[in-house]
Amino acid sequence: MYPGYWATVKPDAEAVTNTASGDVLTWAQLDARSNQVAQLLYARGLRPGDHVALYMQNHLEYFTIAWGTFRCGLYLTCINRYLTAEEAAYIINDSGSQALFTSASMTQATALLTQIPGCQHRLSLGQLEGFEELDAALAAQPTSALAKQPMGDSMLYSSGTTGHPKGIKRPLTGKSVEEGIPGLERTNPYGMDEHTRYLSPAPLYHAAPFGYCMRTLALGGSVYMMERFDPEASLQHIQDYRISHSQWVPTMFIRMLKLDPALRSRYDLSSHQCAIHAAAPCPVEVKHQMMDWWGPILWEYYAGTERNGHTVISPQEWLAHPGSVGKAMSGVIHICDEQGHELPTGEAGMIYFEQPSRTFEYHNAPDKTSNATHPEHDNWTSLGDVGYLDTEGYLYLTDRKAFMIISGGVNIYPQEIEDVLILHDKVADVAVFGVPNAEFGEEVKAVVQPLPEIPPGPELAAELDAFAREHVAGYKVPRSIDFMEALPRLPTGKLYKRLLKDQYWSESKPS
Repeated sequence: MYPGYWATVKPDAEAVTNTASGDVLTWAQLDARSNQVAQLLYARGLRPGDHVALYMQNHLEYFTIAWGTFRCGLYLTCINRYLTAEEAAYIINDSGSQALFTSASMTQATALLTQIPGCQHRLSLGQLEGFEELDAALAAQPTSALAKQPMGDSMLYSSGTTGHPKGIKRPLTGKSVEEGIPGLERTNPYGMDEHTRYLSPAPLYHAAPFGYCMRTLALGGSVYMMERFDPEASLQHIQDYRISHSQWVPTMFIRMLKLDPALRSRYDLSSHQCAIHAAAPCPVEVKHQMMDWWGPILWEYYAGTERNGHTVISPQEWLAHPGSVGKAMSGVIHICDEQGHELPTGEAGMIYFEQPSRTFEYHNAPDKTSNATHPEHDNWTSLGDVGYLDTEGYLYLTDRKAFMIISGGVNIYPQEIEDVLILHDKVADVAVFGVPNAEFGEEVKAVVQPLPEIPPGPELAAELDAFAREHVAGYKVPRSIDFMEALPRLPTGKLYKRLLKDQYWSESKPS
C-alpha cells in the first residue's frame, strides 16, 4: 500500500507527528502534498530514473518530498544534514540530481549554489537566498495523482574506505506505487501493520530510520518523529504516544541505561511491543540490561544499505544465542577466505550474501562494485564484514569493514578525513582510525607526522582541528590528535595502520 490508499481509509488520522512541536501530518495531507511534489517534478521535466536530492533536518516535509519522488519513479538521495556544502555538493553532482530540496534552517545550503551547476531546480521550505520557495512552487500544482505512478527508490550514499562516498543504486522495479514498497511482505518479522505506532528517534537521512519510517507508512502505521534523540524524552514519547514499535542504535541504549533508575521507572512503557536495533554491534551486557528493563522485546538485524541480504534475530533466539545477529531472512550466507573459498562452520571469514541476481551497484564506481563481489560468483556480494556461522546457521560478527569507525551507530571512514588533513601545509603524513570510547563505542583519532622543523603540540593540534572543521562535518573531526616523528609505511608506500590502531586498542584493555 501507499499514502494514496490510506488517505481513502482514514484521511483525518495521524500519519506523521513531530514529537517536539506536536505538529501532525494527516493521511489526507500527506497524500495531497506528495501528489503536488510529484506533479511539480514531472512539470519540471523529471522522468522515471532521474535523481532528486534532499538536504534537510528532521521535518514533516521530509515525508511529503520522499513520497512525492517515489510517486513519479525517481531516485531520492537523502544527504546528511551535518555535511559541509563541499561534501554535500559532491553527492549532488555525483548522483546527477536535477532537483534539490532543503529548508531555511539549512543556511549552509547557500554555499552550494555555485557548486552544483547541473542541479537546476533548487527549492527551500521557507525563504533561503538563491532558492525557490517550496510552498509557492507547490501552490500552483494540483493535489491529484499523476496519471501514472511508477515506484521510485532511494539511492543513498555510504562512504567508502578509500576516497569519496559511493551511491548505492538498485534497479527500479517498474511497478506502480500502488503495489507498495518492494519486498515489504518478506521483511516484516516485527508485526508492523496499520495499527503500528512507530517512534523514530534518529536522523532521517540515515538509511534505517528513513527506510523503516517509509515502510511504516506504506503499511498504514503512524510515525512519531523526534527532531533529535534525547534519552528521557524517548521514554516520555513511548508513554505519551503509546508507542508500539521503535528503532535504536546501541549508543541510545547506553544513554538511556545511564539515566537515574528512579527516572527510568517513572514512565509507563507497557505499550512497547518491539524495539528494533542495528547499525553497530551491541555489547552483550548492554543488551541483557535492556532486556531486563524493557522485557524480551529487542529484535536485532544485520544488513546494509545495499540490501544484498539480511539477518534477523528475535529476543528469544538471542537469549539462546547471545551475541548473534541471527539467521538469514534474505539471501544465502557464505563465509569465505580472502581467495573466495568457503570456510567450515565456526571459522571466521568474509561474509557474502547470495541472491538470484545482483541487487545493487555502486553508482559511477564499477571498481567498488567489483570489490564487493565474490571473485567467482557475480551474485554473491559482501559488505566487507567478517564473521562466522554456528552449526544452527546463526551469524556472529567478529570484525567490521577495514578500519571503518562506528561511533554511536554512525559509519565514519578515515580516508576522507586523511585526505583533508594531508592538505594542511604543516602536515607530512597522517593516519586516522577509531579508538575506544565508553559511550560511543569508538571515536576518531588522528596521528600526524608534521613536516620537519614544525614543532608538534597543542598549538598545532588546535590549528589542525580548525582546518578539519572547515572541510568535514563536525562528527568526523578527530576528537584527539597525536604526533609521531614518522608513520609506519612499507617501502611500497602502504601505511601499516594496524600497528597504530592495535597500540591504542591494546592500551584500553585491562591489565
